[in-house]
Amino acid sequence: MSISSLLTIGSRAMTANYAALQTTGNNVANANTAGYSRQTVELATAFSQQTGAGFFGKGVDVATVSRAHSDFLTREAATTASLAAADAARSSQLQQLETVFPTGQAGFGYAAQQMFNAFVDVSNKPQDSSARQVALARIGDLAARFRGASDQIDSIQTGIAQDLRTAVTSINALTVRIADLNQRIANVMGTGHAPNDLLDQRDTAIADLSKIAQVTTVAAADGTVGVFLGGAQKLVLGGESTPLTALADPYDPAKVQIGISEGGTTRAFPDGFIAGGSVAGLLRVQNHDLGDARGLIGQLASAIAGSLNAQQALGLDLGQPSGPGAPLLSVGAAAVAPSSNNAKLAGVPVASYVNGLGVRVSSVSIAVVSTSELQPSDYELVADPALPAGSYRLTRLSDGAAQTVSNGDVVDGFRIDIAVPAPAPRDRFLLQPVSPATRSIVRALDDPKGIAAASPVTATVATTNTGTAAIASLAAVSPSINPNLTATITFTDNSGNFSYSLVDTTSVLPTVNGTGSFVAGQPIALNGFALNLNGIPKLGDTVTVAKTAFPAGDNGNANALLALRDATFVGQRTISPGVVAPGVNVTDAYASALASIGVRVQSASLAADQSAAIASDAKTAVAEKSGVNLDEEAARLIQYQQSYQAAAKMLQIAQSVFDTLLQIGK
Repeated sequence: MSISSLLTIGSRAMTANYAALQTTGNNVANANTAGYSRQTVELATAFSQQTGAGFFGKGVDVATVSRAHSDFLTREAATTASLAAADAARSSQLQQLETVFPTGQAGFGYAAQQMFNAFVDVSNKPQDSSARQVALARIGDLAARFRGASDQIDSIQTGIAQDLRTAVTSINALTVRIADLNQRIANVMGTGHAPNDLLDQRDTAIADLSKIAQVTTVAAADGTVGVFLGGAQKLVLGGESTPLTALADPYDPAKVQIGISEGGTTRAFPDGFIAGGSVAGLLRVQNHDLGDARGLIGQLASAIAGSLNAQQALGLDLGQPSGPGAPLLSVGAAAVAPSSNNAKLAGVPVASYVNGLGVRVSSVSIAVVSTSELQPSDYELVADPALPAGSYRLTRLSDGAAQTVSNGDVVDGFRIDIAVPAPAPRDRFLLQPVSPATRSIVRALDDPKGIAAASPVTATVATTNTGTAAIASLAAVSPSINPNLTATITFTDNSGNFSYSLVDTTSVLPTVNGTGSFVAGQPIALNGFALNLNGIPKLGDTVTVAKTAFPAGDNGNANALLALRDATFVGQRTISPGVVAPGVNVTDAYASALASIGVRVQSASLAADQSAAIASDAKTAVAEKSGVNLDEEAARLIQYQQSYQAAAKMLQIAQSVFDTLLQIGK
C-alpha cells in the first residue's frame, strides 16, 4: 500500500459525493416538472486490492444514475387516466344533450298538452276564428320546439365531429414524438446507461396519448416500446409511427369515424374498437346517445303528427263546401341512407348514379304505415350472403334486436320496399323511420277555417225513447266512413241487443241490415264511426246517425282531436296479426324520454366521478414512487455535504502524511 491509495480513495469519495449532490440538486430543481422521475446515483464499491495482510478497499465508484420508476404503476396510471377521460368526455356531452329535453313548461310534453287543450275552445265555439287561430299557434309552437331540439342535437354533433378531428391530429403528433424518442433512446442504450430524461419524456407522451385514446405498450430489447391501439393496431413500432385519419361516416357525412390508412387502403375501426380516452367517450355519444335522443323526439313528433293529421282528415272544415281536413303538421319523411361502401350499380361509376343531392340512389325505401307503432330507433338492413335470396338481416340499433325480412314486410310501423336492382351481397342500408322527423317539422295549415272541427256524421236519439240512453260522443275513426249512409239503431230488448239498418241516401248502395250488442262503456262501431252512449237503452229505443247537416256548428271532430290528449297512441306494438299492445299518451311518452336521458346523464356523471377518483389514486401512487419529496432531498443534501467534507478531510490528511514522509526523507 502507498500514500497514493489513500489519495485515490479520497478523490473517488469526493467524486461520488459530488455526483450525489449534483443529482439531488437536479431533483430539487425539477420538483415541479411534470413527468419528472426522481433520480438517484447508484454507488458501487471499487474492487479491493489483495495483500499479504488481507484485502484493502480502493474506495467507491459511480455505477450509474437511475430513476425511481415502476412500469406497473405507470401503466396503471395511464390506463385509469384513459378511462377517466372517456367518462368525463361522455358526461360533458350528455350534460349538453340533457338541455334538449327540458322539464316543466319548456318541455315537449307541456307544449303538446297546450296544443291539445286549445281544441277545448274550438269545441266550445266551432265557428270562433280566434279559438281556431290559437289552436294553430299552439301547433306552430310545438313544431318550433321540435325543430329547436333537432338543431341542438345537430350542434352537439358538429362539436363532437370537430373534437374528433382535433383528437386525431393530437394523436398523430404524439405518436410521431414517441417514435422519435424511441429512436433517440435506442441510440444511447448501447452505452449501458439509461437516458432517464428521455424515458420520462416518452412516458409522459404515452400518458398524454392514453388520455385521448387508450393504448397498450410492449417493450423491446433495444429500449424502444411498441404502442398499439385496441390491443392489435400498431401506432408506433421502433422509430416508425402510423398516422390515424378522420373519416366520414358511411351513412352520415356529418359524423366522424376514426380509421387508418395502410398499404393504400383506408379503413375505419369498428364501433367500440377504441376502449378508452376522450375519443372513446365522444364516439359513444355520437354513435349511440345522440341517435337514441333523436329517435325519442322523432318518435314523439311522428306519433303526434300522424294521429293529429289522421283525425283531422276524418272531420269537416269550414270550406265552401265543407271538406275533409288538410294536414295540420308536416314532419320530415322517413329516409334510407345507403352505405358509401356499397357495391356500385352494375359496375357504373358512382358519379353516374347519384341524385341531385349528391346521395347514392338506393334500391331500398321505407314507408310509414302506422305512426303509432314507430319505435325510437334507426335500423340497419344488411344483404347477408348467408341468408336465402330475397332475405335480409334487419337490426334495430337501439337494442340490437335482429330479424330476417323480405320485400314488403312491415316492421315497427314501417314497410320495407326493395326494388330492382336488388342490393348486392354485403350492401348495408341505414333505415330512419323517425330520426328525420323533427329536422323539418312545420305547421302545415295556416287558414283557421281549415281546422276540421265538425264530424261528418251526427247522432240523435228519438224523442219517444223510454230509456236513459244519451249521446256521449260520436267521432269518425276510419277514413272508410261514408256520410251518405244513414244508420238507424233499434234496441230489441232491455239487455242492450240491437238491430241496425244502413240506408244510402243517394240510393247508390243497397240497404245493409245487421245486429249487435251494446256494452256500457264500449262504443258502437258502424260505418267507420264510434258512438258512445251514456245511460241505459230500453226496448224500442232508437238512435239515428246521419250526415251532418250544418258543419259550421258541429264540434264532433274537435272533441275527437281533444281526446288525443289522453289517447295512448305512442309506441304501440303489434304482438300478432290483429293484436296490438297499447302504447302510452304524449305526457307519459315524454316523461319516459326524460327518464331515459336523465338516467344516462346520472350514470355518466357517477362513472366520471368514480373513474376520476381511481385515476387520482393511481397518479398518487406514481408520485409516491417517482415524485420528488423536498424534505427528503434536503436531508440528502446535508448527508452528501457531510460525506463530501469527510472525503476532503481524508485528502487533507493524506497530503499531511505525504509531507511528513518527505521531511523524513531529507
